[in-house]
Amino acid sequence: MAIRKTPEINGGSMADISFLILVFFLMVSTMDKEEGLSRRLPPLPSEDQKVEDQKVNRRNIIQVKINSNDRLYAGSEMMDVSQLKDKIKEFLTNPYDDPTLPEKEMREIAGLGQYPVSKGVISLQNDRGTSYSKYIEVQNELVKAINELRDQFAMQQYGKKFIKLDETKQDIVRKAIPQSISEAEPKDVKKK
Repeated sequence: MAIRKTPEINGGSMADISFLILVFFLMVSTMDKEEGLSRRLPPLPSEDQKVEDQKVNRRNIIQVKINSNDRLYAGSEMMDVSQLKDKIKEFLTNPYDDPTLPEKEMREIAGLGQYPVSKGVISLQNDRGTSYSKYIEVQNELVKAINELRDQFAMQQYGKKFIKLDETKQDIVRKAIPQSISEAEPKDVKKK
C-alpha cells in the first residue's frame, strides 16, 4: 500500500482575503463619538494675580438648584423640568422690563450696532446625591432655552435659524444672546 500524502491548503490567499475583509469593515463601519457638554472654562489665573471681588446685582442671577431627590428649583419656586426652558427665556429676555429680572446693557456689536444685551446669569447648583440623568436633563433645558433665543434673534435679524448662518453672523448672535451659565460646586447635604 502506498503512503498517501495529505494535500495542503494554500493559506496565503486566505490571509489576503481576511485582510481585505478587515479593511472593508473598518472603512464602512462607524464609531460612536462621545460628546460632552459644551462649556468654555475660564483660563487659569496666574500665581501673582490678585483676587477681585466682583459685585453682581442679585436681580441678574437666577439660581437653578437640583436637590438629592431630583427636585428642581428655579429662583425660589419648585418646578418641573418641562417648565424650566420658558422660565429661563423669560428671565434672560425680561420682556416687560421687570425690576426683579436682569438688567440690559447697551453694547456696540460689530455688524449690528447698539443692542441691549441681558446681564442675566444662570447659576446651576446640584447636590452630590443628584442623579446624573436629572443633571443632564436640566443642562439640556438651559442650553435649549438659549438656543431658542438665538434662533428667534437670528430669524428676526437674518431670516434664518442660528445654525444656518455663516460664522460671522453666528458670532454676532452669540454676542447679542450670550450663554452665561455658572456652575457652583455640588453640595453634600449629608455632611453637617
